[in-house]
Amino acid sequence: MAENLIISNASTKAERYEELLPQIESLVAGELDLVANLANVAAALKQTFYFFWVGFYLVKGNELVLGPFQGPIACTRIGLGKGVCGTCWKEKKTMLVPNVDEFQGHIACSSDSKSEIVLPALKNNEVFLVLDVDSDHLNDFDGTDEIYLARVMKIIERFI
Repeated sequence: MAENLIISNASTKAERYEELLPQIESLVAGELDLVANLANVAAALKQTFYFFWVGFYLVKGNELVLGPFQGPIACTRIGLGKGVCGTCWKEKKTMLVPNVDEFQGHIACSSDSKSEIVLPALKNNEVFLVLDVDSDHLNDFDGTDEIYLARVMKIIERFI
């Protein structure tokens, strides 16, 4: 397991993701505990990109329940189809929201959150958990984030 992330601050967003992905692979290699792996992935993403909030919600019955995260306190439970996370779960697809105030039904866990991207991880073709990343800036996520965070989710899907 790596003890420190090695990411160049001068590189582009895509280059930082390219540097980060093998380090995430190393962080989770050989570790079987889901919570430990999700905690390290959230920390690695937060440390590399300085996102406002990074965390996971796990499907438990008919709700998403807060899992490992980095950032300010968060909503604990989210219903199917509710907010950006619940919509991602219901539709089984990535949700990229440039301005959360324009997303109908947005759940404001923090009024400081301005934009958001949420991606599902599937197990047996059902959503098992979602990765939620929030920014305190409008329009902070783009196709680069979507592509590379989807690759992070493929890593996660291997150990869920």
